[in-house]
Amino acid sequence: MNAVKPLKSVDDLLQAGLVLPGDRVMLDEVAARYAIALTPAVTRLIDRADPDDPIARQFVPDAAELTVAPGERADPIGDHAHSPVEGIVHRYPDRVLLKAVHICPVYCRFCFRREMVGPQGLGTLDAAAMQKAFDYIADHQEIWEVILTGGDPLVLSARRLTDIMEALAAIAHVKIVRFHTRVPVVDPEKIDAALIAALKASGKTVYVALHANHPSELTSEARAACARLVDAGIAMVSQSVLLKGVNDDPDVLAELMKAFVEIRVKPYYLHHPDLAPGTGHFRLTIDEGQRIVAALRGRISGLCQPAYILDIPGGHGKAIISDSAIRATGDDCYSVSDYRGGEHSYPPAG
Repeated sequence: MNAVKPLKSVDDLLQAGLVLPGDRVMLDEVAARYAIALTPAVTRLIDRADPDDPIARQFVPDAAELTVAPGERADPIGDHAHSPVEGIVHRYPDRVLLKAVHICPVYCRFCFRREMVGPQGLGTLDAAAMQKAFDYIADHQEIWEVILTGGDPLVLSARRLTDIMEALAAIAHVKIVRFHTRVPVVDPEKIDAALIAALKASGKTVYVALHANHPSELTSEARAACARLVDAGIAMVSQSVLLKGVNDDPDVLAELMKAFVEIRVKPYYLHHPDLAPGTGHFRLTIDEGQRIVAALRGRISGLCQPAYILDIPGGHGKAIISDSAIRATGDDCYSVSDYRGGEHSYPPAG
């Protein structure tokens, strides 16, 4: 079956043959809390004959999402604690997140912002809130980079993106604008000339960070969308999440990272899954993750090596998961050093 429209409900998933009628009650409970959306491009990738299909695992809801493990939290990386005005997260001195929209074309079942995104989430910033966000950026000379995230900023129209880029173009101390997105993979036709033109602004260097977790996501259409961006002078990097049952295999990860490099997307971050509620079935232990990532060394080029990182719960920033940044303290607990030299327990106590 080739999907011709997005799937946004349990009914849609049942009609598409992606879930079983006997799971309806539990999945309705999942859907009442967390948004569902699969684009036609994603639906076409799912092998219904494979009960362990890695694409279905990422996007089709599962009753396991109703189980909240100790330590999981609604805001696992502390966005709210570092939000001076609506839509801005200022965690590091020289860069901010600008969350213009909290809508996505697809909803990942492991999303760390799953409590904030979707039709019932935080929505799209209105004009007044956007202006306050721009005013904050303009008032803080230390801000060198603005990272548009959300939600997925590329769900916005070319006109809205042009407005955002024109506002940032007027702020001289902002030099880098980065967009974090899944759109080139999940809705590649949206990457057209109008959208690409909207991403550019005088005096700014633009990066697009592409989120993909499995090599099968990089279809010929997705590769062509990335080529349109890169050929237009927009640099691309990758971000992926290390997910149990999706890419927790050195061979799969190696294939993914090599595919990124082949399409001129530089591997950047490989995230350890965050402590979002109902996502425990995706998480490996840090030891398991370290062993998988260590297995990449020597088997693929240095161009293909991502940084394996952990967002420290509570909003303390990222730590590269290496012996110098993270160490075991016993009973599956770790001490993690943040970029300021602070020490934090993982999982957090209490």
